[in-house]
Amino acid sequence: MPGVEDWLNSPLPIIQGLYAQFGNEYAPKVIEYFKQRFKERNALTWIPSLNDIPLHDLKANSMVKFRCMVQDMFDPEYYLGVYETKDLATGDTSLKSGKYRDIAQCLPGQEINLESPQNVTLDRQTLYCVPVPGEAEWVKQAYNSSSQSKVTSSMSAKPVHNKRTLEEDSGHVSSEPGVSVRGDSMEVGTQNIVDVSEAAKKARTDNSGGSGRSNPPDLNFPLLGEKGPACLVKVYDNTDIYKVNDVVQFVGILSIDPALASFPDQTNEQSAVLDPTMEGIEEQNVHCPPPSLVPRLHVLQGEKLGHNNPLLPQKSDSEESRMAFESVIKEARQIRSELVSILEQAVFGDSLAAEYVLCHMISSVYARRDVIALGKYCINISGCPKGSDFTQHLYRLMDELVTKSFLLPMSLSNMNTWRFSPKKDYTANRLTSGVLQLAANTHLVVDETALEPGQLDANGVRNLTALGNVINWQKVEYDFNYHTQDFPSSLAVLIVSEGKSLLPSDSQIPLVPRHPVDSLSERFSGIHTYLTPALLAQVRAYLTCVQQIDYKLSEQVQKTVEEDFVEMRKEDPNSMTVDDFHSLLIVARLLSLSFGHTQLTTDIWRRAKAMEVERKHRIPQTSARQ
Repeated sequence: MPGVEDWLNSPLPIIQGLYAQFGNEYAPKVIEYFKQRFKERNALTWIPSLNDIPLHDLKANSMVKFRCMVQDMFDPEYYLGVYETKDLATGDTSLKSGKYRDIAQCLPGQEINLESPQNVTLDRQTLYCVPVPGEAEWVKQAYNSSSQSKVTSSMSAKPVHNKRTLEEDSGHVSSEPGVSVRGDSMEVGTQNIVDVSEAAKKARTDNSGGSGRSNPPDLNFPLLGEKGPACLVKVYDNTDIYKVNDVVQFVGILSIDPALASFPDQTNEQSAVLDPTMEGIEEQNVHCPPPSLVPRLHVLQGEKLGHNNPLLPQKSDSEESRMAFESVIKEARQIRSELVSILEQAVFGDSLAAEYVLCHMISSVYARRDVIALGKYCINISGCPKGSDFTQHLYRLMDELVTKSFLLPMSLSNMNTWRFSPKKDYTANRLTSGVLQLAANTHLVVDETALEPGQLDANGVRNLTALGNVINWQKVEYDFNYHTQDFPSSLAVLIVSEGKSLLPSDSQIPLVPRHPVDSLSERFSGIHTYLTPALLAQVRAYLTCVQQIDYKLSEQVQKTVEEDFVEMRKEDPNSMTVDDFHSLLIVARLLSLSFGHTQLTTDIWRRAKAMEVERKHRIPQTSARQ
């Protein structure tokens, strides 16, 4: 059986060997073979990651993994799943597997018979994937540190050149009989095999003389300043389980052949105008970008991630995950106490605000009833110091604790110039990303203190509306020009403002500082010093684990809650509306989770009521001062 190095560095010969052995029934055998390899102890840690290792250090056609978010889904792509090769000297023919490849290959002295009746055309789903937007630096470093993959000079890919001709290529035969690894090649991963192959050859010929190329493609990251490769991920099995904004770890075969890039010229542009079915230059640039910028990944295994916390196991149903979860929950009360103390220092000694910030940090949408997103909890911290860097300091602290976050300065320029909602570009045939195209459980900190006097233009009004829809309904409206479509989201939105926010929120918490509001740098520097690596690891694991607690209300507690609601309505109907009661239930649930409880207790119910009474008591006092 092939060793670890074989399936890591040269998976394609193994696939071809399985095809030679099992014929058209080989597809399940391939999945089973690699599934068993991946199950071996720590096998996935030996696979190089596109997130951590520069593309030029990775070997073409080797096994890699990629932790990413699905940003767009392209049309199905047709390719030669099986193709016939013919020996030019003897006339003998043989069949090759074209699966998990972009380029069909054959040995020197052979040719591919595109007219063979034994050729099989199949289709695969292409996903455009980007690094997880807003992923914290500590998350990236932790994943990198846990990797055992070693990329040495012998494993590194050589500099990419144009494909060699048949005469220049010496060819190579693998250790497995009859398997071609390198040789003369022809494009097959296209909808029109013959035409596009010839067009690609012509493009390479036209550009061999140093003719100019179009500008590098926009990688279409949702957030500014994001780093890492985008990737065209090609899925063969279970293509319908992935959807836009899913966070997935794909494991598969890396394809970086330079022949995959499109080289549009004036002739192609004119042809596209005459024939609307042909791809235009913009669409070619998006769907066939240079593989040095956007590599291809042929998927052997894909796993949707419930979280991207590297401190916890990914598979929630595993024994390892259960033990890690129980270990964290056992220490939940102690970790909670430490975290509340830290947050209290961050909000100038305001213990009530610290409690609400903690509730916000562990909130997430756990169900939907009609248009209502259950579990969301957007808070507005008002009364923040004017003309200070408080929001930036608070965000940097949260970024150290949570796995995904983004600071949105609500300046007039940003509101008028940024695009918040994704929009379909029919010319390029892609979904142009927006700031709000984020993965579930991303923390969005909105800095309303950055808003200056001025007027919002039409785009600014759309962006403001989009933010409001995310806060109220946890949905983002995608613009498809002729219609719009709502995509569900689960973003934890924290609004920081001087007065009451212009945006809606589930709860407004006016700050009541107990400590001086100056010397912010020293205050937050002290907090970061207090957060030792051991404490940081505990808090980070805690915030992920408590979100996953299966919370329920017992019949006895339900009865107590209903009786309390009736009594409060009798005392003062205006002090407890249905919306107020709903907010109270949310706070009670989040408080229970923060203590690691699966059920609401009477003590926590009383605590939630007291918190809400104090919070509401602050709001008229603040309004009076304003």
